[in-house]
Amino acid sequence: MEAANDAPVPYSAACPRWSDALRLLTRGGPSTAPDFSAAAAVDVLSSLRNDLRVLVVGAGGLGCELLKDLALAGFGHLDVIDMDTIDVSNLNRQFLFRAADVGKPKAEVAAAYIRARVPGLVITPHVGDLTRRPPEWYAQFHLVVAGLDSIDARRWLNATLVSLVEVDAETGEVDRSGLIPWIDGGSEGLMGQARVIFPRLSACFECTLSMFDTPKTYPLCTLANTPRLPEHCIEYAHVVEYPRASPFGEGVAFDADNPDHLTWLTDTAVARADKFAIPGVTRRLAAGVVKHIVPAVASTNAVIAAACAAEAWKLATSVAGPLRNYVMLNGTSGFYSYTYETERRPDCEVCGGGGVPRTVTLEGGGVPLEDLLDALASEPALRTRAPVLRVASTGVMVWAADGPPALVAATRANAGKRVEELLERGGELVVTDRAIGGARTVIVTWP
Repeated sequence: MEAANDAPVPYSAACPRWSDALRLLTRGGPSTAPDFSAAAAVDVLSSLRNDLRVLVVGAGGLGCELLKDLALAGFGHLDVIDMDTIDVSNLNRQFLFRAADVGKPKAEVAAAYIRARVPGLVITPHVGDLTRRPPEWYAQFHLVVAGLDSIDARRWLNATLVSLVEVDAETGEVDRSGLIPWIDGGSEGLMGQARVIFPRLSACFECTLSMFDTPKTYPLCTLANTPRLPEHCIEYAHVVEYPRASPFGEGVAFDADNPDHLTWLTDTAVARADKFAIPGVTRRLAAGVVKHIVPAVASTNAVIAAACAAEAWKLATSVAGPLRNYVMLNGTSGFYSYTYETERRPDCEVCGGGGVPRTVTLEGGGVPLEDLLDALASEPALRTRAPVLRVASTGVMVWAADGPPALVAATRANAGKRVEELLERGGELVVTDRAIGGARTVIVTWP
């Protein structure tokens, strides 16, 4: 679902709205970029209003702030994509939404609000999953600014933007014509970060994946046999009961943003919790467990969004050089920020040479397939969510958590089998997962 309004109000030197922007663009200084020209200020501002197209990914707590900042900074063409609908719990920090908006798509409501407050702005909402858009769709934008709360989505976006940049196979020279800079912002409680990424030129998101904690996982044996926490019951319903029951059709993946899926998950977890006399399973907790929700603080979002918008303005106008290339904010004890340059990994699977298989070591070949799936999910360089596993040497499918229903059903018989029945020690698996944006080779071994 997409909608747009008319062309933006063009820049006019007589309009007082842009007087402060023009003042910045007509004054050079020690921080201005090498290609800065005060004489071109009017042309730069006109381009900002009329030509540059910016995609904002996410319309949540950070996305609302980003849309406001970018619109007020003079960007004339904005697009925003988000698949979520507004929940009452969003209203305390996502200031573009009101109680009457509950249940409506975030992207559409946010776009309408910003459009009404900033006349002359062209803003187009896109409601849907960003991973369902082809790379060619992203190629139409000049700049991407992301305010996502999902590492998986950021990894996918990173891999997509890197794939748009071609590299000469003989010289290794990067063709910059397809390069789309992207600014990544993130917040977690009183901490946050912003970074500027030039695909194939600077460290990409995958290069620094080890900076993020791996998602909390629970041993499958605990979930199945000795649950003690409400989280155990929720995870059991998620990873065991949902694939087994297929309540919404064979091969339909669980969608944490689908209200019907979340209701089914909560009811199933409550039933299991009652069986083991475990209190505390609620719909809100269920959503937090499967979506890995962390507390959000409005002031953190505001600071990080401002940093991202400032970087976008610098890239668009050359009024100053871009951030190199990562800034972190820590407000847990006072207020502290630190800026440093992250480095590219030559062996990065996305922007580097790649091709280096990862090794996963299990306790023994007799462990069930589920232990291998847990190991892949907790491996920092992989962090799979819905993997498809294939034996590299034979092409035999071992497991498919996602994909065509027939493929998913065909591998269900392997659930519970010993790993040594499916793969020889030291054998290689080809692992694909939408979360990692491509195929990876993994060596599976055990003592």
